[in-house]
Amino acid sequence: MPIKLPSFRPRRDAYPPDLWTKCPSCEEMLFNKQLDKVQRVCPNCGHHFRLSADARIGLLVDQGTFVERDAGLQSVDPLNFVDQKTYPDRVAAAQLATGMRDAAAWGTATIDGRPVALCVMDFGFMGGSMGAVVGEKVTRAAEYALVQRMPLIVVSASGGARMQEGTLALMQLVKTVGALERLRSAGVPFISVLSDPTTGGVFASFAVLGDVNLTEPNALIGFAGARVSAGTIAQELPVGFQRSEFLFEHGFIDRVVHRSKLRAEIAMLLGYLVPASRTNGTNGDVEPLGLPSFRPLSFLTTLAERVMPSEPEPPSPAPTNGPGPSRSTRPIAPVEAPTQPVSQPILAADTPPATERSAESPPESLEPARVAAAPEALTAAPAAQSATPDPEAVATSPAPASDPSGGDEAPAPVIADEGAQRG
Repeated sequence: MPIKLPSFRPRRDAYPPDLWTKCPSCEEMLFNKQLDKVQRVCPNCGHHFRLSADARIGLLVDQGTFVERDAGLQSVDPLNFVDQKTYPDRVAAAQLATGMRDAAAWGTATIDGRPVALCVMDFGFMGGSMGAVVGEKVTRAAEYALVQRMPLIVVSASGGARMQEGTLALMQLVKTVGALERLRSAGVPFISVLSDPTTGGVFASFAVLGDVNLTEPNALIGFAGARVSAGTIAQELPVGFQRSEFLFEHGFIDRVVHRSKLRAEIAMLLGYLVPASRTNGTNGDVEPLGLPSFRPLSFLTTLAERVMPSEPEPPSPAPTNGPGPSRSTRPIAPVEAPTQPVSQPILAADTPPATERSAESPPESLEPARVAAAPEALTAAPAAQSATPDPEAVATSPAPASDPSGGDEAPAPVIADEGAQRG
């Protein structure tokens, strides 16, 4: 008779996927329910895990006060972008995984009883990349804070601009910065919270423009990755590069706050940062503060002048006798009117008579007084009219005793007798 052995049930190996989490710092296995009770901070090493947008909102605002706005905004596919899968398929998969329409959500809430405009990003939605919808939500949050004159709080968690939207994603950098600049000019406070990670286009635009920049411990913050930065400068990067503690030591971040104290820190800042307002006293309208606006072109021009100072201007030339390339820098002697009539001018021996003057020289009518009293005016006048000197210039009687410019005395020209010239 065959022996019948008892059958054993197969051991169940299927467990809930979100039951345990391994800490990337200390490699400790953490029970998720216990991890959620401590706000997803490792109790062993203090590592801050990433939070979803809903968890972040519940951590910061008063319970039940958050009212989401523009929840129906959704990305489209303007470029018909396809890589391993189409862009609409990626958006649908991210929506199914996170339960959000896009990577950001904004609305109004209260923190310690003070109303605020809040915008929170979720890294789980396509890496928190900023497309047209994310840029539009950040801009609308800033514009609403400007109209209602309430503080703006933006929690950033992004890998940069969304490549599936190309240039349209890069244009969000300009749009968000412009909205925050109008907010700053009106004196409305803006608190920026940089969580892990905040990189790329989000870092280069609105994330670092806060009146106060807060961050969590050991958060990755920077524009490009450490490997790209090291390859660009061909040097070894320091320890802790692009981490929140490193940036705090170099003055880029205002405070590094533990997650359990973040809400209290923001509530304290809201007590100090009160939106400034001025009324004109007649109809109660708010007047602008008149703060200087940021002008990128003027800023870059000033920076270029500091780095590369302009060359000194050459000294201006002394007054000359007239325009032209052959003008002399010798000062012009004043002309004095003669007290007695002067006889006919005496011509040089090598100068032909007036009837035989070359046709190339322009006709001149010179008074005898100017010929005798101002000999320099006769020689300089043809030079002012032509670039080449006139060989038939009229010579005069003796030159001045000394050169006004400080040169040596010029020898007196040889004057021929009028009778010898005619002979």
